[in-house]
Amino acid sequence: MGVEGICANELKFNNIEDVKAENGRVLFSGDFNTLAKANIISRYSERIQILLSEFNAYTFDELFEAVKDLPWERFIGKDDAFPVKGSSLDSKLYSISDCQKIIKKSVADRLCSKYGVNWLNESGAVHQIQFLIRKDRVSILLDTTGDGLHKRGYRTESNDAPIKETLAAVMVDLMRVRSNHFVVDAMCGSGTLLIESALKALKIAPGLNRAFSAESWEQIPASVWKEEREKARLDIKRDCGFKAIGYDIDEEALKIAQSNAERAGVADRIKFIKRDIKDFEFDSEFQTTIINPPYGERLLDINKAEEIYRILGTKFIKEKGKSYGIITPDDDFEKLFGRKADKRRKLYNGTLKCQFYMYFKN
Repeated sequence: MGVEGICANELKFNNIEDVKAENGRVLFSGDFNTLAKANIISRYSERIQILLSEFNAYTFDELFEAVKDLPWERFIGKDDAFPVKGSSLDSKLYSISDCQKIIKKSVADRLCSKYGVNWLNESGAVHQIQFLIRKDRVSILLDTTGDGLHKRGYRTESNDAPIKETLAAVMVDLMRVRSNHFVVDAMCGSGTLLIESALKALKIAPGLNRAFSAESWEQIPASVWKEEREKARLDIKRDCGFKAIGYDIDEEALKIAQSNAERAGVADRIKFIKRDIKDFEFDSEFQTTIINPPYGERLLDINKAEEIYRILGTKFIKEKGKSYGIITPDDDFEKLFGRKADKRRKLYNGTLKCQFYMYFKN
């Protein structure tokens, strides 16, 4: 939530058509290649879904008939599985379990009729159906992603309370990280912020080395996924000056960060060094520092978290060539840090509302 504009701009930049940002989602149009491309290249989306229809429904009969009218046989084979899940808010059809049953039966009736069978064994590929009902307006979708897009494949292990990869990528984007940047994380944990910085700088598509649920659909040729992955590989830019350093006091976290960077294919761009935040020093005349410090709701008691903010204020000084981005839910951060941010952005770390404080001006 709150990064719809960033997500929309990313899709537009990648020549995807009819992009429209709305509250909580971004709409776009295209063919199966577009679907595969969006899954592979999107750094900020949580999942890519096919929006099959939107309609008003006030009764279960209306829901049943509207769902049955949809061309399910275009996407779901005779033996494919089609579980149903969803949510409802401020609507007459408020029972989630009843909506699930109605939609499931409606889809099954349509498929049985089209395939000339009385029973669907659902032993094949999974086609997850998703419904959203908001103020009696129903959206029916098919999920093509499977595991959320934040699961890039490089983070098989992590330290306590790691930041989500998609959120880290948003922070990197807001700090305007480019291919020639030097990026530092003074409390790097499992290295997510630095790895996402490197992936963006080197133009490595975040979904290049993972699988998606729609890859198992017989309706989408395997050549589509192969073609889009090859295009993404050709976009990689390794002849750039990007480099990064991550500091942490936890040796185990540093080992995890190193392993994650190796799996992401960017270990040659990042150094991980044991160092306490109290001993932080600048490594270059020009550097971008991005940090997700531990805070009261996450790892530390509030007093320890506030002490870290004060230390950051003494270390992250106003100086030419230096920029800083810090995420925290603490409303008193600026007071503890010692100065107001040049820019701030509301972001959600999971369900926790945070502010991303950015300092650019010298």
